[in-house]
Amino acid sequence: MLASINALLVQSWQTVFIALRALRRNKMRSALTALGIIIGVASVVAMVAVGNGAQARITSQVAALGQNLLTVFAGSRHSGGVSSGLGSASAITLADADAIRREVADVVALSPEISSTAQAIANGRNWSTSIVGEAPDYLKIRDWKLAAGSMFTEREVSGAAKVAVIGSKTAHELFGPLNPISQTVRVNNIPFVIIGLLATKGAGMGGQNQDDRIIIPYTTAMRRITGDRYLRSVSVQIVSAERMEVAQQQIVSLLRQRHRLTAGQPDDFNIFNQKEIADTVKSISTVITLLLGSISGISLVVGGIGIMNIMLVSVTERTREIGIRIAVGAQPSAIKLQFLIEAITLSLFGGLLGVLLGVGASRMVEVFADFKAIVSTGSILLAFSVSFVIGVFFGFYPACKAAALDPIEALRYE
Repeated sequence: MLASINALLVQSWQTVFIALRALRRNKMRSALTALGIIIGVASVVAMVAVGNGAQARITSQVAALGQNLLTVFAGSRHSGGVSSGLGSASAITLADADAIRREVADVVALSPEISSTAQAIANGRNWSTSIVGEAPDYLKIRDWKLAAGSMFTEREVSGAAKVAVIGSKTAHELFGPLNPISQTVRVNNIPFVIIGLLATKGAGMGGQNQDDRIIIPYTTAMRRITGDRYLRSVSVQIVSAERMEVAQQQIVSLLRQRHRLTAGQPDDFNIFNQKEIADTVKSISTVITLLLGSISGISLVVGGIGIMNIMLVSVTERTREIGIRIAVGAQPSAIKLQFLIEAITLSLFGGLLGVLLGVGASRMVEVFADFKAIVSTGSILLAFSVSFVIGVFFGFYPACKAAALDPIEALRYE
């Protein structure tokens, strides 16, 4: 029994040695055959990495909006068949915002919002920027840190104080390297004392620069900047993601009741659910990643066809060699294993180089495109596994053809 096992091991190692020697004898052909697998695996790894990076970037932009966030917008105003767009209707009031805070139990933070664009003047410079009226809870809702200074308080909101928190981009444009804290900035010829500097946050959804803004109390914005009596929107933070749908339904019912809307009337407001947006974005980006990977996977199939083609040519060229091996006692199973090992070796070698090339291409994307491509272990293992399967699948038929050769006919072959 032991002798049989040893003989089988020796025969297997001899078969492996013969297969590798055959590949080494035709180095250029072997390299060109593996090239299809190399390109295919590299494409899969790189494309999936780009897709993962895009998904991560979009997810981070959605997360930058805040955690467990519901945003209540005024509806659009219609006049003469023309819609003025979201937020243009006079529908959301401060009383509505107070009612939401008071009557919806799952609300943990709330900030009414007024927004405008104005020319800010300071330090002998001027800069057109977004003027945003908010409540003190705004930074908590948006998960936004301060680089320096402090946020205004409820007392300053009640008194419509002329204080401001400035974004890093706006601060750079107006004050350059100077510390903006305690400096004065004029908006619509009204002086505001800067009490806080926002930490840099970068671009948000839609590519808008979140750092280019000046935040003031919403009461100050309504009384001194815009003169509005209605809110553009209300940002509402809910206690947990699981309670967001329930809270949204409660807010809808509350506002419909307050606005005296009957069963047949449409809402005069809109509610954006951050969780729904995040789930939608994630599903879309996942589909895009799968699409990129699938398109790249086509080149793997092409590479597999190349392997099968070359192996069939190799069987034809080595017909006499195969006949001699069979004549001196080689079993058909050994012949089949030899050619199968050759195909798998080419495929695995191509897979290894393809993974290295794909990772390198992903790093090049980061360097030249200012975009972080995320190479996952799963995509590497998948690409490598697929290359192995392709080697087995496309090498099986040539191996069977080689094993089925008639030794007499093979010896006569010229």
